[in-house]
Amino acid sequence: MLRVATACLSLLIAGSAFAADPVFPPGSRIGLVPPDTMQLTRGISGFFDPKTGAAIVLMEMPAEAYPAMAAGFTEESLKSQGFSLKTRDTVKVAGTDAILIQGDQKDGERSIPKTVLLAPEQGLTALVIAQLPQGSPDSEIARIRTALQTVSIRPPLTMEQQVASLPFRIADTAGFRPLRVMAGNSILFTDGPAEVVKGADQPIMIVAQSYAPAPPPDARESFARQALGTNMLLKDTIYERSQSFRQGGADWHEIVAKAKDGPTEQPVVILQTIRFGPDGYLRMVGIVREDQRDAVMPRFRKMVDSVGAR
Repeated sequence: MLRVATACLSLLIAGSAFAADPVFPPGSRIGLVPPDTMQLTRGISGFFDPKTGAAIVLMEMPAEAYPAMAAGFTEESLKSQGFSLKTRDTVKVAGTDAILIQGDQKDGERSIPKTVLLAPEQGLTALVIAQLPQGSPDSEIARIRTALQTVSIRPPLTMEQQVASLPFRIADTAGFRPLRVMAGNSILFTDGPAEVVKGADQPIMIVAQSYAPAPPPDARESFARQALGTNMLLKDTIYERSQSFRQGGADWHEIVAKAKDGPTEQPVVILQTIRFGPDGYLRMVGIVREDQRDAVMPRFRKMVDSVGAR
């Protein structure tokens, strides 16, 4: 009787280890059962180990991206990207066949163990990338491999659910509608019927939280200008105003500029506002056609002033 009870208890314990529920990062349709040393990370959709720096990143790609991405998971193609392939398997994940590769990624003089899962499911392509410190033992690589095979994909989230998962809140959207939530930390707004905004056809506002260290006060002017300059779709930028100020107990920097939409040559006006905090910064960028400036810029201002921390 004691042996039977012990055997049953062992089965229950073993079963519970495999019955752990997947953890979904905020706003993500992709989740998994992470290793017990990992926790959710901020700023990206994924998990990390604060002691070793090991990380798992979950990326949602369009469903139509799968064939081309799968074709690139060959030894020759991966080698051209500095990835030395060790194993390539087909595994069952979330009810579908997925590709699971493991190898070493060349990073300068270092060789980083990396495991990647690619799976098509329910209208998206799931790309999961796990990276371990150089020299990690085979047991850790096997543990990561096991974690990636627990990938689960939940049904599409409503826009309300996605907005609620963001690390900030917007009290007044000023009549703009949310169009897309990206990476769990940013959101795109527009005003108009189009679901895909081309050029400057409709005004857009992007609000994004970054957990990268904020620059010191004397570097914020150049930081803000450099951030605006990274937008490759704008050209011939002329600054009208660039200033720092204090509001609501926080330091801010704001730029108002004129530019041209690169593909269409349409004159536009840009409002970029950055609010700096102790653990990162919040960047807001609004772009509108110049002929709509008077009607839309006050609405950008209204939305920006209503953004706050959760």
